[in-house]
Amino acid sequence: MVTVTETETENNTNTYEVVVVGGGAAGLSAALVLGRARRRTLVVDAGEPRNAPAAHMQGYLSRDGMSPAEFLAVGREEIARYGVELVRDRVVDVRKGFAVDLAGGRTVHARRLVIATGLKDELPEVAGLAERFGRDVLHCPYCHGWEVRDRAFGVLATTPMGVHQALIVSQWSKDVTFFLHTVAEEELSDDDLRRLAAAGVKVVPGEVSELITEDDRLTGLRLADGTTHDREVLFVAPRAVPQTDLLRRLGAELRETPFGAYPVADETGLTTVPGVWSAGNAMGFAEQVVNAAAGGYRAAATLNGELLMADLDAAVAAVRV
Repeated sequence: MVTVTETETENNTNTYEVVVVGGGAAGLSAALVLGRARRRTLVVDAGEPRNAPAAHMQGYLSRDGMSPAEFLAVGREEIARYGVELVRDRVVDVRKGFAVDLAGGRTVHARRLVIATGLKDELPEVAGLAERFGRDVLHCPYCHGWEVRDRAFGVLATTPMGVHQALIVSQWSKDVTFFLHTVAEEELSDDDLRRLAAAGVKVVPGEVSELITEDDRLTGLRLADGTTHDREVLFVAPRAVPQTDLLRRLGAELRETPFGAYPVADETGLTTVPGVWSAGNAMGFAEQVVNAAAGGYRAAATLNGELLMADLDAAVAAVRV
């Protein structure tokens, strides 16, 4: 790994102590901590936050109900106060010694990296579904359940794990219909069926072909056999696609989970590649905004301490020579 001294960093506009890849909650949180620690830091943000379709975010203490766009705008203002640079660009490659190539043609160099590239949601292919995602087509009851409480819910199954989602959302409404969609009824266990019955969830077999809307709101679902069911809200489970290409290029070890391959890392986010931390949804499927911000903070604080000790050890070694 190439070691860059602080003096070299100050004299080279393309050289940073830390490059943070990703400008969401995790990346901005890491950048804020690093900026306050007087680290020359660059955030590379492609501008594609996972929660962009949502009008509001919930469950973040003191920020409950804030729009994701406003949250990010405030975060960008905060990191700028501490001299952190942010560039709207995309990292296309990371080479040996942490040379970071950007789509715009610029190459920057870093002593350490924070990968906070998040994940993308792949939605079930049902006519009209994608257009309503984040409005009355939702995926997380903890994020949106209170706002749609007591309405007529539908839950779209794409795997047998959809049972769990149907049971969870029954806390927010007693009118829940579980559409099996691409899941055969025999794939559900006896325990699944008993729990669904106990929760008062109605089970409807058959594939859903399209959503029915009226006056720009969801009013129902149409099945392939032509039958319709009135519903006001539909919960789905998108397929999570972790954005781990850069980690793969760096040689980071990944672990397979039911929700994709995520980096093997310690509790601070340090991956199996020395000098590379990961945070937010790049670490796992279930990291909500508040958790992502905490993960970015933890990674940055650990990274800063590691850099400090590395520099002190180098100074000690130089004196001994």
